[in-house]
Amino acid sequence: MTNHSLCTIVFSVIMTIISWVCSLPRTFDTLSKLATASAFFTFVSVLLAAVFAGIEAHPAGYNPDPNHVNAAGAKVGGDPLVLLIPAAGTTFVSALNAFLNISYTFIGQITIPSFIAEMKNPADFPKALWAVTIAEVIVFSLVGAIVYVYTGTQYNTAPAFGSLGNDLYKKVAFSFMIPTLIFLGVLYASVSARFVFFRIFEGTRHKGNHTVVGWVSWGAILAATWIVAFIIAEVIPFFSDLLSLMSSLFDSFFGFIFWGVAYMRMRKADYGSGWVSRRGIRGLFGFSLNLFIILIGLFFLTAGTYVSVASIILGYEKSSFGTAFSCANNGV
Repeated sequence: MTNHSLCTIVFSVIMTIISWVCSLPRTFDTLSKLATASAFFTFVSVLLAAVFAGIEAHPAGYNPDPNHVNAAGAKVGGDPLVLLIPAAGTTFVSALNAFLNISYTFIGQITIPSFIAEMKNPADFPKALWAVTIAEVIVFSLVGAIVYVYTGTQYNTAPAFGSLGNDLYKKVAFSFMIPTLIFLGVLYASVSARFVFFRIFEGTRHKGNHTVVGWVSWGAILAATWIVAFIIAEVIPFFSDLLSLMSSLFDSFFGFIFWGVAYMRMRKADYGSGWVSRRGIRGLFGFSLNLFIILIGLFFLTAGTYVSVASIILGYEKSSFGTAFSCANNGV
């Protein structure tokens, strides 16, 4: 956005401070207003990315020679190549790594209990969940497909803004995504901090009242959370593989295993130990579906973690990553 006018670490410090300040509200009532603005800016950003990908002459890194070899030693050239199935030679590591990146986008179930707890009518949550899920599947699928068609397998990047060849288009589209990036960090920091805060002050007046001890503790917990996030962001010099690793380690449980086990425990609590046979076809279908969900989670946790680590090792072997706490430009 600024053509790297400052050291990358300085930018990171500024964003950490901004995010900490935005995280200070202790209820989702305030954050919901930020969420509304975030959703609007996200829609504008991805819409612009799709439009710009379609109207520009060529994607970033384009070379008309199909045998062109880039600086990293990869054969990248020719017109954008669009495939319905993975290209010949695609390894298990790269294929599953890509799938883990996609799953990370759609899995946010760790925040669900916190949302439900602060709703005036928790029974309305399924309606909101259906609306959000349908909207995000449609928007992300359409935008992802459109950008991919115009950038192809050779030039597609993560995040997709990096695929835009026109720097002005890239900056305009990405600028609308900045509020969303801040809000997502704020949301997860808030959810993580309240787990700690509620555990410490459970049963005390500091939990639900405006006290000096409560606010100072809340601010300190958030500060510790953001400092850890800053260190992780600076120490780990890769983006795509980090998403895959987080997806395999955490989304495997919070996105799959937890909910499959929760369903079975809830049905057992409602209908007793023989709930599968007692509910007939519904019980058998529900048990089979949630067992399948649990197995998917276990696959993500085992094979997914292996793939993520293997991809990181390959990246270092090819010198594809930068260094920790570097001032180098890591912009899209």
